[in-house]
Amino acid sequence: VVDEKETAQLLEKLTGSSLFVPVLMAVTTGLRRGEILALRWKDVNLDEGRITINQSLEQTKAGLRFKSPKTERSRRQVPLPGVTIDIVRDHKRKQNEERLRLGPVYQNGDLVFPRLDGSPMPPDSLSTNFAAFIRRSGMKHIRFHDLRHSHATQLLLQGVHPKIVSER
Repeated sequence: VVDEKETAQLLEKLTGSSLFVPVLMAVTTGLRRGEILALRWKDVNLDEGRITINQSLEQTKAGLRFKSPKTERSRRQVPLPGVTIDIVRDHKRKQNEERLRLGPVYQNGDLVFPRLDGSPMPPDSLSTNFAAFIRRSGMKHIRFHDLRHSHATQLLLQGVHPKIVSER
């Protein structure tokens, strides 16, 4: 896991990159990689500061597919911290500008974290890009999934009840 200081360093180094917002989402919500990549704008309520997890994106030999979350309890609402709300709101604005710029080429699947053309981002691509960034950054080796564990650990260290952490 990464601690708060390392998380801040990671986010600082990622600022301005396409990985910044998905990584921020991972460290501030504890979502799984597939849940982040399957997140649709209709499931994001920035005014109420919450997201609803309804699906996950999976990479199979046959290609990408949206599926139900890992378990029934994985269907859940997750609160968003204020800093995440502001950054996701700005991300949405930039995404809309890019969608308008691309016009009919853009595949509007309502995804929060698609590829540049709007199509679903393969989960392995996110992990590969994150791993390459970590190697270049000189930071200690962590996997994208470790951000989920880091989120849970940081909540526990802040005194959040383990049951609440588990539900997130």
